[in-house]
Amino acid sequence: MTPRRFAALLAAPLLLAPGGAFAQHDHAHAPAEKVGTVAFANSCTPAAQADLTRGVAMLHSFWFPAGEAAFRAALAKDPGCAVADWGIASTLMLNALAGVGATPKGAELAQAAIEHGRATGARTQRERDYIEAVAAYYQDFASRPERDRQASRAKAFEALAARYPEDDEAQIFSALYIAGTQSQADQTYAAYARSAAILEKEFAKYPDHPGVAHYLIHVYDAPPIAAQGLTAARKYAGLAPDAPHALHMPSHIFTRVGAWTDSASTNQRSFAVASRAGDFGEAWHASDYAVYAELQLGRDAAARAAFDAVRQVKAPGPAPAAAAYAMAAIPARLALERGDWPAAQALVPPAGSAAYAPEAITTFARALGAARAGDLAAAGQGAAALAAEQQRLTEAGNAYWAREVAVQQKAVAAWIAFAQDRKDAGLALMREAADLEDRNEKHIVTPGRVLPARELLGDMLLEAGQPAAALREYEASQQREPNRFRGFAGAAKAAAAAGDAEKAAAHYRKLLQLTEAADTPRPEIALAKAYLAK
Repeated sequence: MTPRRFAALLAAPLLLAPGGAFAQHDHAHAPAEKVGTVAFANSCTPAAQADLTRGVAMLHSFWFPAGEAAFRAALAKDPGCAVADWGIASTLMLNALAGVGATPKGAELAQAAIEHGRATGARTQRERDYIEAVAAYYQDFASRPERDRQASRAKAFEALAARYPEDDEAQIFSALYIAGTQSQADQTYAAYARSAAILEKEFAKYPDHPGVAHYLIHVYDAPPIAAQGLTAARKYAGLAPDAPHALHMPSHIFTRVGAWTDSASTNQRSFAVASRAGDFGEAWHASDYAVYAELQLGRDAAARAAFDAVRQVKAPGPAPAAAAYAMAAIPARLALERGDWPAAQALVPPAGSAAYAPEAITTFARALGAARAGDLAAAGQGAAALAAEQQRLTEAGNAYWAREVAVQQKAVAAWIAFAQDRKDAGLALMREAADLEDRNEKHIVTPGRVLPARELLGDMLLEAGQPAAALREYEASQQREPNRFRGFAGAAKAAAAAGDAEKAAAHYRKLLQLTEAADTPRPEIALAKAYLAK
């Protein structure tokens, strides 16, 4: 962080109530604000109060570098403010819900902060307990996988919340870390449900708290329960308008319910704030969601403009994992969503992180494009590369992304078989891919797969001359991925081919409603208009 940006952060107006007796969030005397209303009880001197509460608010909005700087500023003003060391260690865990966690360098800095806090000696037992709760995550850091560290953190913060039942911040952080243990393979959403039960009570008490609204969006980020997150989604962006992640987060729910105009708008705002702040990771993350939304609206020119804009944001160093994912996903979406197979074949993999397997996205898009364009040799090479990547991820213990790459490999193999006139084999493989994907919830790093596997199964069935079966798959895909351009267009075409004029008209009307503000001629839109004109 540059000195100028650091000074600007310290000078920024905030709506942060200083921590008083522990659970009460005093909104009445809070000044005008940029990052949300937070009260965090502490024993630090008055000089350190604003910086400490600033750090807590930024932590709640996953604004990690700025939050760390605020906590360090509090320590500079009050060297005895040991709870700020808890804050530093907390920011260095990064996104508790992304499954990646602290970097080795971040863990080293966090452990130094924890030891400093212990040596300084927090002035209250509660503050000492906060430091020990975050220390549970970093214990034996190098020898434990992230899932173990997440479980230890959740257990420690649950104990903290139980020890201080009137401390609402302890309850809120406990809910966050419980949610961090949710497995994407668990479609009972058990951890999310436990977290939501805590957060809904806090939301009723503190509707202006940025962390509560933020975490509620995350715990409802799943198809069957997404609508329950709309109130928090519509609230959160207005609570912390200076935090890029706060502006982006509502789109997790907007994406789940297919509210594309809302998603595009809030991600445009997030991108603008992130790019001004030099936040490379958030700029790319917001742009991936924005491009996805614009493509569903038939606003291809707007999607390309978003891609062009984010490429102007300069990287301060190696791309963060979320940015690396978006750098691969955005160009793949631009090609695949439009069925531009030559463009898909021409994609070049970005340099990036292996955390979210971004290279596999490019390999998948290139191989699928090759199979659809009839270049089966190139498609076969892509399928082999995906199989090797899936094996590498499995051996590395990265089970989630190994399954995601397995879906991609099966889909490419399916289209190769189909192109070789082994249609039954192709359909069987494509169905395996769709079923596997349905059992693996999408990761929070992405608004959605670059193409849903069940939608691709619908495409294949339609080309196989089975329109009624294709219609069933398109409509099944819409249950998990609602309001998608390709979903409506495919379902309408399948219904028409199956002789179901009523359903064809219904899906085409939905497509035209979706694309009322389209900025690019798309053949599917022209077909919809022609069909309905009859």
